[in-house]
Amino acid sequence: MAETHQQHIFASLRRLADKLYKRNPREWRKAGAPSAEAAISRIFDEQHRWRFESLGNRRDLDALHVALHPEFRGDRVQALIVGLGSMVQSAFGDREVFYLLDDLEPQHLYNAARNVEIAAWKLASARDGQGQPLLLSNELGESSNLSFEREFGRIVGLLDALSDVVEDETERTVTRVVQNLTTAVFLPVY
Repeated sequence: MAETHQQHIFASLRRLADKLYKRNPREWRKAGAPSAEAAISRIFDEQHRWRFESLGNRRDLDALHVALHPEFRGDRVQALIVGLGSMVQSAFGDREVFYLLDDLEPQHLYNAARNVEIAAWKLASARDGQGQPLLLSNELGESSNLSFEREFGRIVGLLDALSDVVEDETERTVTRVVQNLTTAVFLPVY
């Protein structure tokens, strides 16, 4: 079950990267990729293990902070997806294969879900010095596009569901956190 959830989360992250590159083609060009598809392949390439020199080998929450910092000049989509992907991977104990006796920490999965919510909100509200969005994502108006919110929601739902299952199975209690999104800080996942 953990492997299935993990695969679905990474499929959503791949769709999210594709959508972000389509709305922000300048980002894959910053990384020197010949196309958006090549940039996406580079992000999800196993040999990188969620570490990129262009991000100073940052991962997890450090990469998310870089992606959402107005002064960052690199590929924001790569930084955001690497941050989210490596954070989720950390919440899964940096494993991709699970066995019957493997143990997952439900609090880490829960915290990862909250971090995805925070990242989605910060992505929608982060602006550069001229008041422009750092990355174009959701669009409200005559023809609204909320497909980004649906992908983020799918990831949050999968992490929450798995956290609940692991919590029930291991009889561990998850400390629920309520945060004001405007002042939210990312929660540890390891």
